[in-house]
Amino acid sequence: MLNTFDGFFWVSLALVALLFLQRFLHREIQTIFLIVTRNPAITTAVFSLIFLPGVFLHELSHLLMAKLLGIRTGRFSLIPQVTPQGKLQLGYVEAARTDIVRDSLVGFAPLLAGMVFIAFVAVERLHLVILWDTLRNGQWALFLLGIRTLPTVPDFWLWFYLTFAVSSTMLPSESDRHAWAPLGIAAALLFLLVLLAGAGPWMLERLAPPFNQFLRGTALLLLVSILLHAILSIPFLFLHRVLTRLTGLDVQ
Repeated sequence: MLNTFDGFFWVSLALVALLFLQRFLHREIQTIFLIVTRNPAITTAVFSLIFLPGVFLHELSHLLMAKLLGIRTGRFSLIPQVTPQGKLQLGYVEAARTDIVRDSLVGFAPLLAGMVFIAFVAVERLHLVILWDTLRNGQWALFLLGIRTLPTVPDFWLWFYLTFAVSSTMLPSESDRHAWAPLGIAAALLFLLVLLAGAGPWMLERLAPPFNQFLRGTALLLLVSILLHAILSIPFLFLHRVLTRLTGLDVQ
């Protein structure tokens, strides 16, 4: 029974880990540029340029999903700005509020687009499926050899950077998630009614296994993003500490 629903656990764990590492790495990057430039405006500009490909895909996915669902849209911007709440907004798309289903889909679009992009790079460009198979089969020597030869893949560093930029900006923002709570409540009530109607065993047998496999695959893709952020956090943390020691400056 537990194996039927473990995908939800792994996806939840992966999302929490990615969110933590994303915020940590973003903070380290901004801190480093603030120490070096001592200019918030320059720091914001450089930070936004680093993540521009991911921000573009994030906002474009909002726009395309809204258009697909027949939702009226307004301005599209990739110019960073600080919100009244003091948060840095790297871009935005104006879209009319509609019903909770369509609003939730528009809010979910960046995560969907980001996962598709990561899957494309992992499978078609970096051939990580082969590495995963060697790891799963316990072929450690082949796995380590594959890791060492990854940088020789054509355009490896370009795909590495783009995957990092996209995965680091694909999580829906607070405003993107505004309709998720009511939709979740409605879905839970509908699920309860289905169970009361006696369809529970049928759903457990027919729908739960493929859905769980989908969640497992999603968790595996999120793991790629987690590893990227974890790897990059080490040099940025080290550089932060070195700059603080050399300049005597830090950002709290």
